[in-house]
Amino acid sequence: MLAARAVRARPDDPLSALEVGEGPVAEPPAGWVRVSVGAAALNRHDLWSLRGVGLPADRLPMVLGCDAAGTTDDGTEVVVHAVVGDEDWRGDETLDPRRTLLSELHPGTLAEHVWVPRRNLLPRPAGWSVERAAALGTAWLTAYRMLFTQARAVPGQTVLVQGAAGGVSNALVRLGAAAGLRVWVAGRSPERLEKARAWGAHATFASGERLPARVDAVFETVGRATWKHSVQSLRPGGCIVVAGATTGGDTPAMLENVFFRQLRVLGSTMGTREEFERLLQFCDTAGLEPEVDSVHALVDARDAFARLESGAAVGKVLVRP
Repeated sequence: MLAARAVRARPDDPLSALEVGEGPVAEPPAGWVRVSVGAAALNRHDLWSLRGVGLPADRLPMVLGCDAAGTTDDGTEVVVHAVVGDEDWRGDETLDPRRTLLSELHPGTLAEHVWVPRRNLLPRPAGWSVERAAALGTAWLTAYRMLFTQARAVPGQTVLVQGAAGGVSNALVRLGAAAGLRVWVAGRSPERLEKARAWGAHATFASGERLPARVDAVFETVGRATWKHSVQSLRPGGCIVVAGATTGGDTPAMLENVFFRQLRVLGSTMGTREEFERLLQFCDTAGLEPEVDSVHALVDARDAFARLESGAAVGKVLVRP
C-alpha cells in the first residue's frame, strides 16, 4: 500500500525520517472499518512524529496522518475522527488516559487506505468535497473546542487569536466571526494579518502591540513568544485557552496577574466525536470552508511536508492518493 511513513526519528531534520512508497499493510484490530482515502491533511503533529516526539522506535515504521475523508467499502462517504479512545471509556474521549491519535499507535491517514473504529466515522455532509471535509479534522476541531467548550465564548464578546497563519488560526477566526464574536488577531507578518482580515478578523495587530481594550479570551498556540502579551491582554476574570506552544512552553507563569485579576488558564486538546459532529453541522449551515494552502499527490508527500515545515503555508496542506 502506498503511504507516507515515519521510518526513524530525526529531531533536527524531520524530512529525512520520512519515507513515501509501497509497504506492507498492518493487521487492523477486529471490527475496524476500512476507508479508501480521498484526501488527507497534514498537521504539525506529523512533523513532531518525524522528530520522534510521541512515536517511540518500537512503533516504527508508522503511517503518518490524523485527518481524512473518504469512502468505506460499502460506498458510504465519511469523515474520519482521529481520537481513538478505549472501548470501555465513557464520556469525553479527550480525557481518556489511554486515548491516542491515529498515527501514534495505529497507522494514520496518509495512505491509500486507513482502518478506524466504526464509531470514529461521521457522514460527510452532502455536497462537500473530500478536500473540504479532510481539512477540518484536527485544526478546526481543536479551534471549535477552544472557542465553545473551553472558553464558552458567546456572541458579542471580544477575543484575541495569537498567530495569523496555519489551520488553527484560520479556524478560530472563521468560527469566531461566524458565531458573532469580535475577533482580533496578533501576528508578525503584515501579509498574514491581511489574510486574517479576509477570513473575518475585525482588527489585527503586530505581535506584542498594546490592544485598544482588554479581551474576554485569548487563544494560544504560540507559547513563549506571546505568553506575556496574552496575559496582559485579558480583562479581569478572562481566560487563556492553550492548545499548543510552537515557540516553547517554558514561559514565566506570571502568577501575580493570574491570581490578582482572577484569570483562568485552560488546556485544550483536539475534541470529541460529538463536538466534531456539531462542527460539521455548523460549517454546513454557515457555509464555512477551511483555507487550503495546497494539494499534493500522495506520491509527492515529501513536497507537502516541505511546504508545511517551511512555515510558509497559509491554511491546510493536503494530499490525495
